[in-house]
Amino acid sequence: MTRRRPHRVLAAVCAAAVLALTPAAPAHADAIRDQQWALAALHTDRAWQTTKGAGITVAVLDTGVDGSHPDLQGQVLPGKDLVGFGATRGDSSWALHGTAMAGIIAGRGNGPGRADGVLGIAPEVRILPVRVILESKDPARAKARKTRGTALAEGIRWAADNGADVINLSLGDDSESAHPDPGEDSAIQYALSKGISVVASAGNGGEKGDRISYPAAYPGVIAVTAVDEYGTHASFSTRRWYATVSAPGVDIVVANPDGHYYIEWGTSAAAAFVSGAVALVRAAHPGLDPAQIKKLLADTARDAPAGGRDDARGYGMVDPAEAIEAGSRLRPGDLGAQAAPAGHREEYFGPGPTPPPADDAPVNWAAPLAGGLGAALLAAAVVLWRGRNAPGRY
Repeated sequence: MTRRRPHRVLAAVCAAAVLALTPAAPAHADAIRDQQWALAALHTDRAWQTTKGAGITVAVLDTGVDGSHPDLQGQVLPGKDLVGFGATRGDSSWALHGTAMAGIIAGRGNGPGRADGVLGIAPEVRILPVRVILESKDPARAKARKTRGTALAEGIRWAADNGADVINLSLGDDSESAHPDPGEDSAIQYALSKGISVVASAGNGGEKGDRISYPAAYPGVIAVTAVDEYGTHASFSTRRWYATVSAPGVDIVVANPDGHYYIEWGTSAAAAFVSGAVALVRAAHPGLDPAQIKKLLADTARDAPAGGRDDARGYGMVDPAEAIEAGSRLRPGDLGAQAAPAGHREEYFGPGPTPPPADDAPVNWAAPLAGGLGAALLAAAVVLWRGRNAPGRY
């Protein structure tokens, strides 16, 4: 890949307000795939020789998912709306972030030979959408924060009871008031106890104090930091003790309900890639439990930091192909550790190995998901236009 991409994105950030409303010139059919550098970086060609995720369901707890998007048609199951108000289908603030995450996980392209559009890391998985938060520009977002503070915990339990094999949480609270919530923690432990892996974005606070982000910091969660196409830790990506692995989170092409494709960045995208990677491992080795899968991803990660691990990249870049291969040598129960060891839970909520900055002291209560998508993927600008494939109603 060339180095021109970061410069284009930088310019796009400055013009985002304009470009978000003004589609770029029509792109060639292969332009989107040409920019999906993450698929090659994650060695998907090797992983897909074994599986593309068939038989696995990934729950996307987010702002909703547009199942009618050409890249996702046939992949999205009936879901659950735990907010109950706010933007609806066709509104400019409906299902943007959730659709982007679903495309990263399970997109399968569109057009002749499905050669156009976004291809996900696990294009044969099913997406189970659970709406637990509203978009940042939704006028009802403030109301949702005040009245739907338990939506995330409820959504995790609902997904666990309705067929999810993997739960993707490309969201979080890394505000000054963020602290562990017993209901969310309990819901995650419930999902883990049912054999469901939980993946979360580590947070986008790397340039704003590296504050702890929840749900990434809960026990048993696979917390994901972001790297660029050169494997370098993204400066915005939070550095914390809970980081498990890293994944692509810079210059990521995503699908959008408005018929455009965007380039976006954030640990949300990284978490979505790892959710897809977990789905591939689950499809290849259905008997492995969440603790085994988490350790497997750590053990097989590429480009490990000096010493084997650090707070910026965890154990290194996730490698689903290596994890699948190594998983064939495991048996269910090979790992004696529990997903959340009893008697050791306090270590997950302490300062961790990296001393916190002075402004990291917790306060007494958190606004539910106050960071919202602050630990989520941040938009850069419209970069590609589907042209003839754009849904008519948008």
